Amino acid sequence: MATYNKRGYKPEKPEVEKEENAHQAVLNDHSETKEVFSSLDSSANKIGNWFTLNQSKVFYAIGALAVVAVGYLGYTNFILEPKEDEAANEMFQAQQYYDQAINGQATDSLYNLALNGGEGKMGFLGIADTYSGTNAANLAHYYAGTSYLNMGKFKEAIEHLQEFNSKDLFLKAMSLGAIGDAFAELNQPNEAFDYYKKASEHTPNDFSTPRYAYKAGLMAIELGKKDEALKLFTNIKDNYKSSVEAANIDVYLGMAQ
Repeated sequence: MATYNKRGYKPEKPEVEKEENAHQAVLNDHSETKEVFSSLDSSANKIGNWFTLNQSKVFYAIGALAVVAVGYLGYTNFILEPKEDEAANEMFQAQQYYDQAINGQATDSLYNLALNGGEGKMGFLGIADTYSGTNAANLAHYYAGTSYLNMGKFKEAIEHLQEFNSKDLFLKAMSLGAIGDAFAELNQPNEAFDYYKKASEHTPNDFSTPRYAYKAGLMAIELGKKDEALKLFTNIKDNYKSSVEAANIDVYLGMAQ
């Protein structure tokens, strides 16, 4: 019978040749592994040599970090915390004057005492300056700003309120709204609108949100931004029905349409 080779058919390699190929593969793998380890050894040697040459710099950097850490702890424990206590002690009397002015005795003389101090204690201005960086100084900016606002000194109010920053979201919203009030009194409606809107959006709640959304809406109408006013008044109507501002909100919705 005639024989033929199938297309693509390759005769199987003898066992001896298979063993030689396997042995060669092992040798190749061993060679590659050796190269990898050799490369790693070379890198390690370079790192070791670099460290040897630069160990003084490394130890200096570590020492510098340690000094910074110890310095920070020392500053916090021996300087900042005592300053916080001193500032809080100074602030007590100023707050007493401020509260008296707010609660029915709103005279410039009381606000002046709150700002500048009395009875041997600093006022908000002195605390903000002397104890800069403390929580008390930050809060002093808020009190100083609202004191100036109530005294009709609107530029000074803006200056101090813009210095105030707080993690108390409600108080921050109130400070933004107070800046809006100051700009409104200065007849700067664009700035007043921006700050009222920020105040209304900062921390949604049943007091500051409808209060400043309402003020922002009025400013929007004054500026001809009826779409903005409609959104703000609608928010009050839909989400803050029990607020004082919601009582006559339909009238303002009509003005905005």
